Parts: sequence; structure tokens; C-alpha cells
Amino acid sequence: MNHVMPPPRGGAPASGTPGAPTAGVPTPGRPPELLRSAGGITLRRRSPAQARALNTAVRANLDHLRPWLEWAAEAPTAARTAELTAAGVAAWDAGTDFIYLAGLDAEPGRVIGSFGLHGRIGPGALEIGYWVSAEHGRRGIATAAARTVAEAALALPGIHRVEIHCDPANTASGAVARRTGFRLDRVVAAPVRAPGETGRKQVWIRERNPVRA
Repeated sequence: MNHVMPPPRGGAPASGTPGAPTAGVPTPGRPPELLRSAGGITLRRRSPAQARALNTAVRANLDHLRPWLEWAAEAPTAARTAELTAAGVAAWDAGTDFIYLAGLDAEPGRVIGSFGLHGRIGPGALEIGYWVSAEHGRRGIATAAARTVAEAALALPGIHRVEIHCDPANTASGAVARRTGFRLDRVVAAPVRAPGETGRKQVWIRERNPVRA
């Protein structure tokens, strides 16, 4: 699990979703607004029509999300989720953040997680954030969806690298990164902002054209 759209300052959560968009670097091009992944998983661009379902999903998963995501410290109101959704729409249009809500074909209308691409790590790169509800964990959903989102990111003009940032203690998120073809590049110091964090951050990288030794 990592933070998809964290509050202003980044299976399981990797860096999470309902926060205000960060001031990222605009990305040339836009990813598809609808992505389909293996296992009947659909990823749709977050929209105001989904705000109620997203609010329900977040409130039902606060205990699951809270150890790793700063924004999960308290339950969001419906109005707050609607406000952040509107901000996310503007960020997509600006090319700085692209947030998808995940659902299953077998459970229409239900939000089971969120996956985002964030332009907060500099030109030519996007950071992937994600979380999946506790009920839908350990089914390969996070892995399949993260792989689809990573491939969509690397298909964008000007994007050569995608990253996943997560705490070393968040082993579920690290496993998703590894299974989706990311390599662990480094571990760096990081502020502790959520109860489960250790003060370190793993930086996982996947490149369009990796340099081979």
C-alpha cells in the first residue's frame, strides 16, 4: 500500500488516495481513462459520480489503511471526499496526477481500491500509489492492477521511469512492487507520518528501457 494522492507535503496500501493533489510536474499526454486488467478488474478515472462509493470504501477500510497512510487517520465526510474528487479531476486535466478507482466486473458499482500516477518525483517519471480493500486482499488484485497502471504510465510520451515508494515494514506493498517487475533501487530516510512507518522508505523502480550490465 502506498500513498495515492496523499495530503499535501505518496493487496495493501503503497503510498494511498483521498488527499489533495500535490504540486507535481505536468506529464505530456494522458493515460486512458479506462483500463482493464486480468481477473475482471476495471480501473476507471476517478469522477464525481464515484465519490459516494469511494467514501464508503475508505470508511470501511480505515483500520486496514491507517498504519501506512497519513490521510486515513480519521474518517472523511462525504463532502470532503467530493471536494478531493473534484481536485483530482482538475489534477488529471492539468497532467500532474492520474487517479483510478478499481472495481470488479462481478461487483458493479463498488469501489475496492485506488491506483494513482503522480508527477511528484520529477520530469520523465511517475510514482505509482495504490490500496486495495482488506476484503479483497491476497487475491492478486493489487499486483494485476499495478502492473496495468505501470504499463500505461510507461506508454506515455516522455515517461521513462515509474517508481513505487513504501515503508520496509509494509511487506505486502513491497511484494506487489517485486511481482510487477520493479527492482529495489535504494532505501532512504523518510519522515514518520503514519503509525506503522519506520522512518525509512524503499524506492522501487521500473524503467521503459532498463540498462543492462
